Amino acid sequence: MTGALLSSLFAVVIALAVVLGLAWVLLKALRTWQDRFQGKEDGGERPIRFLRAMPLGQTERVVMVAVRGETMLLGVTAGGISLLARWPEDDPGAIAQEDLR
Repeated sequence: MTGALLSSLFAVVIALAVVLGLAWVLLKALRTWQDRFQGKEDGGERPIRFLRAMPLGQTERVVMVAVRGETMLLGVTAGGISLLARWPEDDPGAIAQEDLR
């Protein structure tokens, strides 16, 4: 009785380990495919990074993104997206990453 219970428990633990291992491999493969699809740059950094968002209403928000060295402030509404401000990377008055936290 005890031997059968232990072997069943062992089989369940092994099956769980196999499922978790397959899930990990699948997630790594999906991540690699996603990075390749999104055009991950050679430096290991994505060309577009989301920095912050602030809701202004039901469907309106202000979003800050970094795109290839530039920081952009975008207004997002149900009707469209507008560029509100842009800060180049080499601008001394640009927003520092530490200020965003």
